[in-house]
Amino acid sequence: MNIYLMQVINGIGIGMLYFLLAVGLSIIFGLLRFVNFAHGAFYLLGAYVCFQWVQWGWSFWTALLLVPPAIALLGWLCEKLLLRHVYANAHEFHILITVGLALVIQELVILLWGPLGDTVAVPDSLQGVVMWGGLIYPKYRLFIIGFTAALAVLLWWLLEGTRLGSAVRAGSESTEMVSLLGINVGRIFSLVFGLGAGTAALAGVLAAPLRGVDPFMGIEALGVAFVIVVVGGMGSFSGALVGGLLIGIVQSLMSTLWPEGARLMIYVAMAAVLLLRPHGLMGRPA
Repeated sequence: MNIYLMQVINGIGIGMLYFLLAVGLSIIFGLLRFVNFAHGAFYLLGAYVCFQWVQWGWSFWTALLLVPPAIALLGWLCEKLLLRHVYANAHEFHILITVGLALVIQELVILLWGPLGDTVAVPDSLQGVVMWGGLIYPKYRLFIIGFTAALAVLLWWLLEGTRLGSAVRAGSESTEMVSLLGINVGRIFSLVFGLGAGTAALAGVLAAPLRGVDPFMGIEALGVAFVIVVVGGMGSFSGALVGGLLIGIVQSLMSTLWPEGARLMIYVAMAAVLLLRPHGLMGRPA
């Protein structure tokens, strides 16, 4: 029985990482109606900059503190200099330009760090396990659950309890109305895109000691993020949280029950949710 309990806890940890990865994508689509296929590339960059930072001899903790804001700034610049010029175009243009940006970032990663993967050491203070009776669980995974839960509360407050959050929520309903109220919509768009890039990079930093780094991890992450956004509902913060946890637990349990089909079951779960709720668990009809 302990193995299933451990897999559920594993699933919660993975699901919270998935939430961090998907929440920015969901908010970007909800506000900008912009299909961002470069989202996984920011996750990739977060993981690799963390790897390089540790290779230089700096601590993982400073990477956790400094890398996400740096990638958020890069996302903000990409939005201002490149992406905002295609907002008014059809979704095909969004896909074309963001896929191109993702490929450029991926090829730069291969050029700088090579085509093979590498590992990132778990910080010394989080090595080892915690024991509860007969349950043994790694400290680092427990840290991920606690840290990402605290971040989820902070993001919820940012979106629900601040003026920026009010503007983002209003903008997801009607950008024209927000503009008429005198709010600089372009600035809100840039901030939201930067926030989305930063949360994706943070997920990459946290994931690096768990799975290592490789140049193609962004593609894998992007697929999972889109599944979570679809399951949870487009543009929904709570949907990203519930969807991430659901997909994480399903994947973790299936890795014990049917290891070969664990990845497949993510998409089976998505199909089942869409059959019952076409707009996602927390989504609203368009």
